[in-house]
Amino acid sequence: MIGPDLVLQARTRIAPHVHRTPVLTCQAVDALTGARVVFKCENFQRTGSFKFRGACNAVAALCERERPRGVLAHSSGNHAQALALAARMHGIRAHVVMPEDAPATKREATAAYGAAITLCAPTHRAREATANALQEKTGATFVSAHNDPQVIAGQGTACLELIEDAGPCDLLLAPVGGGGLLAGTLLAAEHAAPTAQVIGCEPAGADDAARGLARGERITEFVPNTIADGLRTPLGDNTFAILHEHGVPIVVVAEQDIVRAMRFVWERMKIVIEPSSAVAVAPLLTGQLDTEGQRVGVILSGGNVDLSHVFASLQRRLS
Repeated sequence: MIGPDLVLQARTRIAPHVHRTPVLTCQAVDALTGARVVFKCENFQRTGSFKFRGACNAVAALCERERPRGVLAHSSGNHAQALALAARMHGIRAHVVMPEDAPATKREATAAYGAAITLCAPTHRAREATANALQEKTGATFVSAHNDPQVIAGQGTACLELIEDAGPCDLLLAPVGGGGLLAGTLLAAEHAAPTAQVIGCEPAGADDAARGLARGERITEFVPNTIADGLRTPLGDNTFAILHEHGVPIVVVAEQDIVRAMRFVWERMKIVIEPSSAVAVAPLLTGQLDTEGQRVGVILSGGNVDLSHVFASLQRRLS
């Protein structure tokens, strides 16, 4: 059973290893929305995203029989980095399958954390097939980036901390790709903020959650087309079940609004967030949600951005 108790257990298990990330506010956002908005800054988490919470919980929960064979995952980057570091911290081997189009910074960081990387075609089917073959070869325990119960529970600890540090919220916003963060947030809110409405935020170029929940069946075959590379994965069966059971609404965000939200946070809050994080900010800036007079919590999922082209442009100006 995946429920709030699993999230509470995860909080205790990972407390010695994760950062208790800060909760920030922004007067400019409050003025635009007429709300009191608080941001849980998982961009300051180890490896730069909330993914470390779930990966650390899953690795720490392994039994003694599983540890010698190591762990395995497929990921476009954030879960890859998180699992690599969690495995290294617990003294076990990590194998990671990454799509060929994964951001170079995320590939480099994953390798630096000690994982063995195998590249594959940039499709969900190719990722799964490559991971299956690698698991058969190594015997490693597969740790899903979003569908593993211990991963879901670990992700929910971000919401627990947000409520503990900022107080009760009327609305809680989280981005949704594979659904681990949103599912964990729902479970955490069920325990810590039962009156809050949890809302998923999804890019229009990868809106399988919105369409699948509307029709009542999980969508697994689609070609994502979004700048939010961390949200290109379809919902898992566990995350779909949790989202469907809770009847969570999904707000779909246009690509141009993701970019605008990302720039807004960089310029006004002076912090770096990645496009996947901006997906949860965009609905506040576009007016897609009625937030007047409400307390709103937003989980900024990560800050891993490839800035090489930015600095290359600056360097050219100096030449």
